Amino acid sequence: MSKPTRSPLPIILVRGFGGLDVAQERKDTYQRFNIGTVYPHKKGDNYIYEGMLLRFVKSKWRYQDAVNVIKYDDISDKGDTLKDYQAFIPYDQIKRSSYPGVLEKFERLKDEGFFCYDCVMLDPSMALYLLESSEDPWQTLWVFRYYDLGNRDFNRYGQSLVRTINIIRELTAKSEADGTLIKPKVNIIAHSMGGLVVRNALQNAYPELGEKAANYINKIVTLGTPHRGIAFQILENWISLRGSKSPEQELERFNQKRQKNPDNPEAFVNFQKYFPLDRLLAVVGTNYHTYKPFASTLNRIFSSAGEFGPNYNRSDGLVKQSSAHIPGAPRTFVHKCHGGEDSLISSRESYEIATRFFFGDVGVRLLFMEGKAILGMDLFAKSEFFIGVSIKPRGVDFELFHQSKEAENCYGPFRKSDPGDTQKNVNFSETMDEIAFPWIEVDERDRKLMWEGHLNTALIVGNAQDNTAEKDMVFRLEFYVSERDLLGLGFSDNVIFSKQYYVRALLNKNPLELELYTNQRKMTGGMPMEYDNGGWNFEIKGTGFRGTFRIELQRIPLEG
Repeated sequence: MSKPTRSPLPIILVRGFGGLDVAQERKDTYQRFNIGTVYPHKKGDNYIYEGMLLRFVKSKWRYQDAVNVIKYDDISDKGDTLKDYQAFIPYDQIKRSSYPGVLEKFERLKDEGFFCYDCVMLDPSMALYLLESSEDPWQTLWVFRYYDLGNRDFNRYGQSLVRTINIIRELTAKSEADGTLIKPKVNIIAHSMGGLVVRNALQNAYPELGEKAANYINKIVTLGTPHRGIAFQILENWISLRGSKSPEQELERFNQKRQKNPDNPEAFVNFQKYFPLDRLLAVVGTNYHTYKPFASTLNRIFSSAGEFGPNYNRSDGLVKQSSAHIPGAPRTFVHKCHGGEDSLISSRESYEIATRFFFGDVGVRLLFMEGKAILGMDLFAKSEFFIGVSIKPRGVDFELFHQSKEAENCYGPFRKSDPGDTQKNVNFSETMDEIAFPWIEVDERDRKLMWEGHLNTALIVGNAQDNTAEKDMVFRLEFYVSERDLLGLGFSDNVIFSKQYYVRALLNKNPLELELYTNQRKMTGGMPMEYDNGGWNFEIKGTGFRGTFRIELQRIPLEG
């Protein structure tokens, strides 16, 4: 199986489903990946987010737009003959081209049938234009326009995505000095149901070809994808399968029971058989308040198992938090709704998270070691506690991870105390099975994983040749601990601890050193963090809570 890389690779953008009539979606040039958000209260580069596509073009990686290079045709309703673009290959231009090996490349593309007899074809003139540009063809952006294919058939979508990937790899292949042809893998960002289209390629189309998807796809980011199915079955208006040959069969794909059935090859429980879990990142939305009220109401009525019924919505307005990720694969929370303005597809957070997952050179883990609510005796012993954290990197005024009461995604509730504690202070010691909203994982030393993510020092350190300047990496941890009364005699929204801490990693030091600060303006004289067997421990304390936490950092190699 091919190893992952954090080098820039072609990126394919895959949008979710539209409404009943997809005619408007077919007119949408970039399938909403060109829609951004204005943040009037933010300054500098944080003020206007142009949308994912344009931000990639303007980024340090200088991606170029390749949307016109592949043509998607609909022949389902018209009975048209499959088109043949071979006649349009500009051989005169090719012979005059200064691009090395261009004639051989076009002959190879022709032999593979990429110019004809399919609904996904290469445009010869645009292909030549791309190759002759001065930019690296691996740093290109592609939109998988499956709306244009006609019949709404998931198997067809999966097969067409595989063909799209093959075209991109063949077109952008580079020749080594010894003549070896190097074909790039691709990265994919998929919104909503588009993530299920990608999974069809992984778990259906590639296996049918006897291939492993990991040899063709490097990493995948899904934005609000219902990996584990849909909590309610009023789906037809959303996913718009009335034009499908078999809408009932397509609807059945999103049935929660079917998605967790191990006998179903396409179930999420079988995902790891087809693709490495650590190469999939699920971005989970939590702000149902700004999405369509009807969908949010349905999510509250048709709650998922283990979500405490109608007490919680726990969704992005359409997809449940519990459904939007695959167990064992990395996940992160952002306080955004499913679609629309400042949503999972149009917010700056999604871009920042995706780029760090693709290109980041430092893996970060935050673990909860131990903690205790230090409030004194609870006379009625009817309070429960929740704990969460939100994380921002320095230089980017957007969160990489978010937990809050409004998001309904904090860990808990916790109610246990030490047997010998006369004050009955809650000690956050429940097991994973004893809390409704559990930790990501708990290791053999009972350390609870709160967050795992990626950071990119290339965005921070500047000139790598300058060894005189002190290079550092800073990110902010905002801890939040709340108390809720269960008896009705107290308050349901007590905040017993809320404080921001700044973790500073001194990159010039060997071994690496970490310091903890409580003020971003005073980045000198910080409290050194205690190094302990691969991580750094630190303590936080306030009037209502004290706890010990752990930061683990790991360098991510360029390859592997």
